[in-house]
Amino acid sequence: MFQQKKGPRYPEVEVTIGSVVEVLADGFVGAIIGFEKTYDGDFIRLEDRRGVEKLFKLRPGAFLIEGQRATLKRKIAAQQPRRSNSGSTVVENLSAKVAAPSRIWVEGIHDAAIVEKIWGHDLRVEGVVVEYLEGLDNLSARLQEFRPGPGRRIGVLADHLIKGSKEMRLTQSVGEDVLVTGHPYIDIWAAVKPERLGLRNWPDIPFGEDWKMGVCERLHWSDPKEGWNRVYRAVHSYRDIDSHLIGAVERLVDFVTNPELKKSDLL
Repeated sequence: MFQQKKGPRYPEVEVTIGSVVEVLADGFVGAIIGFEKTYDGDFIRLEDRRGVEKLFKLRPGAFLIEGQRATLKRKIAAQQPRRSNSGSTVVENLSAKVAAPSRIWVEGIHDAAIVEKIWGHDLRVEGVVVEYLEGLDNLSARLQEFRPGPGRRIGVLADHLIKGSKEMRLTQSVGEDVLVTGHPYIDIWAAVKPERLGLRNWPDIPFGEDWKMGVCERLHWSDPKEGWNRVYRAVHSYRDIDSHLIGAVERLVDFVTNPELKKSDLL
């Protein structure tokens, strides 16, 4: 009896979002950013280090992973408690609290967007509102208006908070009910891990040159608007940002949600 010749068999390798693979047919190398089902079968979407996205069908033996030719298979994880972008456990079927008296103020509009993207779920559960401060120059006037006190705390996230900086001087003597934390970078963009944007390092921009414009020029981005879109899209969870920023925000969250904590406990 005639027997149909069987093709070669390749090992099946389970992959997840973030796995880096190479397409055997054309050498395209990218990280998996999505799995898609179509009328023509299962596909994966890859993104290379330049941000180019392509869709490829999951054919047997069509990919290389860690140098081995393989048939890719989506890994289905066991059911686990869902995690928020900040890494905390998501509490199901829990409505956000009514806005608490305490607030977190964030110096820049981009800072506020990053904080909301990563910690938004946790803050909504606690009823904490994040507000755009529009620069530390406004801090003194805003504090006079808000009148912080026990049970009515303010946490402030500042850029470029290093000893001797203007930002450090502006945040001195704010009182026991106000905690200021920050990261050492001149802009929140630089708190995003450069490899998330396909970079080895953020460009060095000389003192006196506009940092965002300098970055865009050296990376051949058209303008800061395009730059910000790239940076924002690269951030999905706390894993995508520098530990200085993670620690700074977590301390603010603790300060405004745990009245038993003293300011000195978090400095």
